[in-house]
Amino acid sequence: MPFQLPACPDPALPERWCVFDQQSLLLLDGRLPGREAADWTLSQRRFLGIHDGHNLFMAELIGQPPPGGDWLPLRAALLSQPAELTQAIARAAQLRQFHLNHRYCGRCAAPLQTNADQVGKHCPSCGQLFYPRLSPAMMVLVYRGREVLLARSPHFSPGVYSALAGFVEPGETVEECVHRETLEEVGVRLKNLRYVCSQSWPFPHSLMLAFTAEYDGGDILPQEGEIEDARWFDIDSLPLTPPSISIASQLLRHGRAMLRGAD
Repeated sequence: MPFQLPACPDPALPERWCVFDQQSLLLLDGRLPGREAADWTLSQRRFLGIHDGHNLFMAELIGQPPPGGDWLPLRAALLSQPAELTQAIARAAQLRQFHLNHRYCGRCAAPLQTNADQVGKHCPSCGQLFYPRLSPAMMVLVYRGREVLLARSPHFSPGVYSALAGFVEPGETVEECVHRETLEEVGVRLKNLRYVCSQSWPFPHSLMLAFTAEYDGGDILPQEGEIEDARWFDIDSLPLTPPSISIASQLLRHGRAMLRGAD
C-alpha cells in the first residue's frame, strides 16, 4: 500500500504509532497503538506520512508501557501484524535507525540538523547532506521444469528453506548480482531472468528485489559457511518456507503459479 508524504498530518484521519524501546516495538492489546499514544510520555516524536488511511507516527516511550502494552522484538512484531502494515513498520524502523545513527557529521563531527522535509539531515558546519540508507539485495527463485532450487542458511530456523539471496556490491547491477550470488552460493548458472516484486525489509535497511530465473547448468555445490544445504524441490512438495509476509513467500507463490501454468 503506497505512502502519501505530506509535510503535516491530516487532522481528519485516525492515527497509528510505532513506539520503540531499544530493539522492540510496543503493541497495545496486540495492535499498533492509535491516538491514545499521543497522550503518553514520549520522546523523538516524528510524523512519517499517511499510510492505509492513517497518520503514521513514531516515538520512543519514556517510562513503563501502558496497561495492555507488550514489547516485542521487531521481527516478532512484524510477524504478528497484518501484512498490509509491513510497509508502515518498516518505514518507522528504518527512519528510527537513521536518526539514532546520524547525530553527528561523519565528515567534520558537528551536530547534524534535520532537513525541512524531515527525511534527511544536513551539517550546518560543512554542508554535508545525509539521507536514510537503503541496501539493495536480490532474491532469486531458480526453476528447472517443475522443480525449484531452495537453500537454507545456518541461521535459519530448523527445517526452513528459502530462495537464494544476497546484497548488491558497489558498481554492480542487480542483474549481475543475481548471477554472481547464485554461482557463488550454489554453483549454478542462470538464464531467462525475470523481475517479480520488491519489498522494504528493516533488517536493518534492505530493499529486496525478487526474480525468477531458469536453470542453465551446473551441479549444486553449497558455499561453505554461507549455505548449509541446497536442493531441488517439486513445487507440490516444498519444505518449510519463510512466513507469508516475507518477499520469499511472495516469490514462492508466484513461482508455483507460474510453473503450474506451464504444465
